[in-house]
Amino acid sequence: MPSNQSTFSISITFQASRLPSEVWASFRENPHASNIMFAYASKAAKFPHTATGENVWIVLWDTPDNRSSPSVTFVLSCTTGPLGPYPVFIYTPLSSASLKHAGILPKLLAIARALKTSVPPERVFSIFAVDSIASTFADIWTTETGIPLATSPQYYHASLMCCDANLLRLRPLPSLSGADILLRPAVTSDIANVSRLCHAFAAGSEPFVLSNENAIREATIMIQNNHLWVHEVRPSDREPEIASIVAATRTTDTVAAITKVFTNPKWRSRGCAERLLRHVCQQLLKEKATIILYVAHDNPAALSVYRNVGFVGFTPYSGGRMNESWKELGFDRSRVELGHW
Repeated sequence: MPSNQSTFSISITFQASRLPSEVWASFRENPHASNIMFAYASKAAKFPHTATGENVWIVLWDTPDNRSSPSVTFVLSCTTGPLGPYPVFIYTPLSSASLKHAGILPKLLAIARALKTSVPPERVFSIFAVDSIASTFADIWTTETGIPLATSPQYYHASLMCCDANLLRLRPLPSLSGADILLRPAVTSDIANVSRLCHAFAAGSEPFVLSNENAIREATIMIQNNHLWVHEVRPSDREPEIASIVAATRTTDTVAAITKVFTNPKWRSRGCAERLLRHVCQQLLKEKATIILYVAHDNPAALSVYRNVGFVGFTPYSGGRMNESWKELGFDRSRVELGHW
């Protein structure tokens, strides 16, 4: 009698260009959930890193029975960005409901052991994934390496939201009294002003704070790559100021992700973030089908802005997995080497 028991296997690659075609297909079929990994891997495949081991992708394959072809169940990435190492990300095409029946513990254990053979334990400073995966993997990693979670381990806890051309709300906002407004892509001459806002944004994103030097570097990279827009205010009696910034640094063929929204405290409560975000969405939706972003559970002000623009939580009708919560858990900072994202 044939067995119904599922088996699984692991594959490891150090170059995005060598990721199996089934992984790319899974990314394309789930462009929202995979965006963090898909966007990075797409760029890395075009410009392969020369340093072997700088990046690693670990794929777990499920084979429900001997007659089935293996399918992608999990992909873990441990990669490096322009400002340093990224957290460990784990993507799955399975919904949270499906994960309850997928026997994830032995699979995540196998992934953790594969990661342990691929990178030094101190490289893994945090894990970002759907809640259940993040918590389970963190427990496994602590058991396997002896590195506990940080004293306050939850660095980020958020929901994924989306907006498309049908959802975008084009409501006008009142103009600013005594000042003209210009919504535009950031340019090189904005670097100094933008870097100050990047520095302030990071200051509220412990532990991923930025030095002044790295804030300038981040601003420069985003502007050079055309990933940043600014809300410029031009008062009649003084020099122009940048009131808000919006960044979209992770894009694929069909999806753009908003990765930074920040308003100078001086200009808050005047609609600047909403006005600029709506403008950026209009521009991005000329080429992309959907825009996504994460909103922290403890940031109701941001949630209000995003809803005013037209962002909604995922539903079966928005082509995504609904009501999923994501979190980042950090490990003991005295035992790991902190990166940045």
